[in-house]
Amino acid sequence: MRSSLGLFLLAASAFGADQDFNGRWDITVTQGTGRAWWVELNGVGTPSASGKFVSAYGGDMNTISTIAVEKGELKFTIDPPRRDPAKGAPKAETRSVYRAHLVSDKLEGTFLVEGRDNVPVKWTGVRAPVIVDKDDGSWKEGTPIQLFNGKDITGWKGMNPSAPMKWSVQDGILRNAPPTTDLISEQKFWNFKLHVDFRIIENSNSGIGLRGRYEIQILEDYGKPPNTHGAAALYSRIAPSVNASKPPGEWQSYDIRLVGRTLTVVHNGIKVLDKVEVEGLTAIANNSNEGEPGPFIVQGDHSYVEIKSFVVTPLMH
Repeated sequence: MRSSLGLFLLAASAFGADQDFNGRWDITVTQGTGRAWWVELNGVGTPSASGKFVSAYGGDMNTISTIAVEKGELKFTIDPPRRDPAKGAPKAETRSVYRAHLVSDKLEGTFLVEGRDNVPVKWTGVRAPVIVDKDDGSWKEGTPIQLFNGKDITGWKGMNPSAPMKWSVQDGILRNAPPTTDLISEQKFWNFKLHVDFRIIENSNSGIGLRGRYEIQILEDYGKPPNTHGAAALYSRIAPSVNASKPPGEWQSYDIRLVGRTLTVVHNGIKVLDKVEVEGLTAIANNSNEGEPGPFIVQGDHSYVEIKSFVVTPLMH
């Protein structure tokens, strides 16, 4: 007969192991290229387990629906978002299902969509690094770098090599002809100031990826309330304090400062994000190496955007 003390110790051991799944994880999809995810897990092994995930649906920050651990395997699921009935009939319910084991403090996992005859996608997760750099006034500006030379796309390449390259430079302006690939800079940066002058048309949707991981949204939303998917938002994470957008067809500017995880955004001369914390990846991420320098991304696969200035000033001690 197993003693009550033995049962307690087994339960305590299992709970302790379950807790090891908690925290923030940067995820690399090991099948294919250019995909990175992020997950935060809390209270695993308890009835109040919860989590957030980027991104299962629509590039958003998705709320995890269920979390469980059985025989050392983590399983969490994400239900598809409900569709507005006015926009058409809902699709068949298909949950995203993620499974993982802890192997040497890394997650080794798979992903599939319930009800589909698909091969599970493999992925790995590492704990998101603690970044100690703070925007505390101690950082000095280096030499500004004109990352767009006004003549051609030297210094940039297509992020998706299989997509048609339909970016061109005319009269000193970089413009796309969607659908096409996003652009990614060949140079990588850590802490920096960025000045971008851009122009969009009605219904445009673009974005600037910082370190290839964090998107500052570009959106034609003049006169609308600010939100986490609006212009100058840290996409799907932090809304700007105000919507400083200009009407479509007018030149606009972003002045962005990123030090460690501390982010400030000035939109058309108005500070809209003031030293906010970047908790983790957004859906634009082409890499999950949060502790390393990364490239810039200019999103061009959605709709039209024009750039006439892209100046990066490295920040250093």
